[in-house]
Amino acid sequence: MMTSNMAENESVECITEHERILQEIESTDTACVGPTLRSVYDDQPNAHKRFMEKLEVRIRNHDREIEKMCNFHHQGFVDAITELLKVRADAEKLMGQVTDTNRRLQDAGREVTAQTEEVIRCRIQQRNMTTTVERLQLCIPVLEMYSKLKEQLQSKRHYAALKTMEQLEKVFIPRVSRYRFCQIMADNLPKLREDIKDISMSDLKDFLESIRKHSDKIGETAMKQAQQHRTFNSVVQKQDSGMGYTKPVYSLNGRTPTQHNGLAAAEEGVEDDQSEEEVLTAQDLVDFSPVYRCLHIYTVLGDRETFENYYRKQRKKQARLVLQPQSNMHETVEGYRRYFNQIVGFFLVEDHVLHSTQGLLTRAFTDELWNMALSKITAVLRTHSSYCSDPDLVLELKNLIVIFADTLQGYGYPVNRLFDLLYEIRDQYNETLLKKWVLVFREIFELDNYSPIPVETEEDYKSVISRFPFHDAEIEKQDFPKKLPMSQSVPQIYVQVKEFIYASLKFSESLHRSWTEIDDMLRKSTNLLLTRTLSGCLQNLIKKPHIGLTELVQIIINTTHLEQACKYLEDFITNITNVSPETVHTTRLYGLSTFKDARHAAEGEIYTKLNQKIDEFIQLADYDWGMPESDGQASGYLMDLINFLRSTFQVFTHLPNNCNDHAAMSGKVAQTACMSACKHLSTSLMQMLLDCELKQISMGAVQQFNLDVIQCELFASSEPVPGFQGDTLQLAFIDLRQLLDLFMVWDWSTYLADYGQPTSKYLRVNPSTALALLEKVYRGMKDTSKKNNIFSQFRKNDRDKQKLIETVVKQLRSLVNGMSQHS
Repeated sequence: MMTSNMAENESVECITEHERILQEIESTDTACVGPTLRSVYDDQPNAHKRFMEKLEVRIRNHDREIEKMCNFHHQGFVDAITELLKVRADAEKLMGQVTDTNRRLQDAGREVTAQTEEVIRCRIQQRNMTTTVERLQLCIPVLEMYSKLKEQLQSKRHYAALKTMEQLEKVFIPRVSRYRFCQIMADNLPKLREDIKDISMSDLKDFLESIRKHSDKIGETAMKQAQQHRTFNSVVQKQDSGMGYTKPVYSLNGRTPTQHNGLAAAEEGVEDDQSEEEVLTAQDLVDFSPVYRCLHIYTVLGDRETFENYYRKQRKKQARLVLQPQSNMHETVEGYRRYFNQIVGFFLVEDHVLHSTQGLLTRAFTDELWNMALSKITAVLRTHSSYCSDPDLVLELKNLIVIFADTLQGYGYPVNRLFDLLYEIRDQYNETLLKKWVLVFREIFELDNYSPIPVETEEDYKSVISRFPFHDAEIEKQDFPKKLPMSQSVPQIYVQVKEFIYASLKFSESLHRSWTEIDDMLRKSTNLLLTRTLSGCLQNLIKKPHIGLTELVQIIINTTHLEQACKYLEDFITNITNVSPETVHTTRLYGLSTFKDARHAAEGEIYTKLNQKIDEFIQLADYDWGMPESDGQASGYLMDLINFLRSTFQVFTHLPNNCNDHAAMSGKVAQTACMSACKHLSTSLMQMLLDCELKQISMGAVQQFNLDVIQCELFASSEPVPGFQGDTLQLAFIDLRQLLDLFMVWDWSTYLADYGQPTSKYLRVNPSTALALLEKVYRGMKDTSKKNNIFSQFRKNDRDKQKLIETVVKQLRSLVNGMSQHS
């Protein structure tokens, strides 16, 4: 009851924790005291001591209350003691029994107490273990994830490591963030991210460095596959008789370029060793994982733009290095091949990266890069190809450019500018061909014997006509051995022209042009060969000192046959291109003018050499212009000259004239040469008489000179060359003849009387010419009279003749003066 009162008197707000516990102990059933007492021990350390102190205080308070109560009930207590004494004996007996029971109870409870303490201890441990397990169950996934992160970093799986970091930050670490080790982990993750960025960037730099080494191999593989595909396509196109262009079927990035003309499955039709080989891909040659990892890492880290800018900048730098050629690249085809391999490898890598990543490269970027490269490539090739003097090297360069262009075109790169460049290189190729064929033609001309080709057997004849289109029914009827009119250089030249056409065709192939354009190219280049190269060689040949009249005549015959063969060359080109010569825009072979020009030059050289030879003979003339009488026979130098002319014109007259063209050609040349020689001889003899240094001539010298002219006229009348009508050839000496007749007959009266009349006997004698010679003869006559001391006698005997001469001289001078005034 006192407890209730005390409880009521105290305020609930002022009750401390211990007081609350004491109240629960006091007010609660004894069976429920255990949990209350356990809460004392579960609280802060040493709390039970303070509780015991509080309990002692409470006990003392209760003792005081008991004492008061006892004092209040003392009498009753005394009465109770009295009564208790009464029962003391029973109590002692009971006490003994209780003591005995207590002893036995204590003995039995001692073991129970020990077991109870053990149970309490075990339950505490069990509770702690349960708590620990729960905490560990939360921490173990974090630790496992962090361990996984470390393994991923050690194995360089950086992208997976970034994903693991993301899971740690967003899922696992927040669950156990109150633990210090978790905070350490969280603080370490940004540093690990930066390390991953640095490592991935370092791997990317290593990749960019190594890709330069692999680009050459990638390009080499791609171009080999393109070349194999081109070979296959050429076979298919020949079978289909088409000119269609097909893209390559090779692949360096797992993609097969689009096919044309239904040849998408072309690889299945190629039956060679290469068809069974595995097509190499870029991944086989290059590990692109550093690019992908770095891209993913920077994407995850939100810095993708930085990576893209860095990659593009570095690749632009590498592109400039790749496009820089070696200085001696033009010397060998291997230099060009390595240059193209590097470029192809570079752009195939770019194409692979473009299609295997999203957004790292764009088509606009690769197009910009390619346009920059294309400008550099065309400039480099234009410069280096100009250094090439070997047509074989230029042709190999062209083939490399075609394969190079086809390879890149298969991956979507525009290559029209490369084919435009090939047209420029084609001109350079033709120039190198022309220079090469200059040497070929010169060697042919130097080794030619300039004699008709001897044919001993039918096999020899077939061998010649198999190389040169010669057909002559008359010669074919002749028995062996026989001779063909042209010399051995003719079939050789013809074969070499065809070889030139083949060589020119090799460059025109694979340029993706129509046969009409190829036909036009072939004809134009052939015209250049004929009009420039062959024409120049012929002109130089004709002008060479060792080329004599016989050789010149043979050259004329050779050019005639070559001119006639031009139509076969046109047919030859037509058979190659299958383009009719009647096509509107077809270029015709106008090179036949080369042979006409060469023939005219040879004819002119014949006339020149004849005249030079005549001059050489005339220089041997040694006239005694003061001789009293002639020798009675022609001069030796003149007879030698006439014999030379006879033998020379026999070369013309004995030329093969089995066809009308040959006969007309040889006859015309012979007649012109003979007429030119006679005119030149006549002019030279006339100049000899009228030489200003020759001051006087005796009549004996005139008679001797007349004998020489008579031999010239005899030669002209002997028909040294057939075909002259009447006395046409003798007319070359008509001026000399009339002049000499005038002096030999001394027919001045007739000359002066008939002068100026068309019927004059001395119509071709010019007054000035007659005057000059007459004065020389007159001085000769006077000199002879002085030497013989018979001038006085001469004046007596020939006074009339002297007066006649003086009169004739005056009249001739008047005629000459009249002509000058009239003119």
